[in-house]
Amino acid sequence: MYDNILYEIDGGICRITLNRPQVYNALSAALIKDITAAVEQAGVDEQIRVVVITGAGDKAFCSGADLKDGLSQATNGQLSLGKSLREGYHPMIMAIRNIEKPVIARVNGVAAGAGCSLALACDVIIAADEAYFSQIFVNIGLMPDAGSTFFLPRLVGSLKAFELCSTGRRVYGPEAMTLGLVSQSVPASALDEAVNQKVATYVTAPTRAIGTMKKVLNQSLYSSLEHQLEQEADSQDFLGKSTDALEGIGAFLMKRKANFTGK
Repeated sequence: MYDNILYEIDGGICRITLNRPQVYNALSAALIKDITAAVEQAGVDEQIRVVVITGAGDKAFCSGADLKDGLSQATNGQLSLGKSLREGYHPMIMAIRNIEKPVIARVNGVAAGAGCSLALACDVIIAADEAYFSQIFVNIGLMPDAGSTFFLPRLVGSLKAFELCSTGRRVYGPEAMTLGLVSQSVPASALDEAVNQKVATYVTAPTRAIGTMKKVLNQSLYSSLEHQLEQEADSQDFLGKSTDALEGIGAFLMKRKANFTGK
């Protein structure tokens, strides 16, 4: 179905693997289109409860924009970077933020430039200690894009975000964990186990509640307390009518484990 990714579904888990290891999973226009379509497909597939995004091979999650591919689309020797962002990167990032299911980034290697942005757009980031993040844009005379200027300051604070953006330095897994840049950092040999543990939590969770809280948390990043209180009330009203809420409350009262179905 897709030329540049591997798309696998197993037991409510969707795994999207960027499959261009020969170029460290660099983001070509075609790869970006495939990622966007895959996330949107996972969003409407009711059997899917959690999404994992990772990179093929053991060297890179995603090395950022495919510069050769970008140069091939230059017009009169000039790059229309705003157009490529609006038509490609923006829909990809918004698809990840809008899907009402948890998205886990399995960062197995370098996450640089827009590849770093791709990871930061996910809900949970689990990285190998040996993997690193880099806002490498400054090294080619550009600034961070694909959402990094939004996500990064909110994760690490404005001062640290400026330092990371203006130097492009590498932040390896353990430091990324200390900074709050990732959810978890583990040795490469333990990466799959850590991801699988997190997946196991979400694949049996009340998916509708997870998706709704994700939507409301998205709004909290640029909202007022009054607005958030109303969003909480509206969302709880919606969730209160769900099968999972009735199951969860009933299980709690009966002192048994809830059997959530995601509905």
